[in-house]
Amino acid sequence: MKDWNGPVEGERPSAYIIILCDTDISSSAGVDHGIAAQSILLGATEMGLGGCIIGSIKRDRLREALDIPARYEILLVLAPGKPKEKVVLETAGDNGDIKYWRDSEGIHHVPKRHLDDTILDI
Repeated sequence: MKDWNGPVEGERPSAYIIILCDTDISSSAGVDHGIAAQSILLGATEMGLGGCIIGSIKRDRLREALDIPARYEILLVLAPGKPKEKVVLETAGDNGDIKYWRDSEGIHHVPKRHLDDTILDI
């Protein structure tokens, strides 16, 4: 969200998990990393935790900061932790806008398209 600078001290994730692809084994991870990320966060949710899958990463800076060898492609970062905010999933409006937003009470709204709008009937 453009009007949010990220979590402040005390609200940050408990840990970060970096999902890598070892390019010495395979040149592509396909969709396995997405499945793994979702499975990890579903498990975290079952334990009363929350989390975020982050794909917009400054990969070069992360690689340098953690000294990650070049053979590992940085795919995703997971940020699990105790939820600090309330998130509400809701159906997107007629205009199709799916931008996340926060209301005056700080509730995080996540509009989703209706299932009928996402399935191609051919």
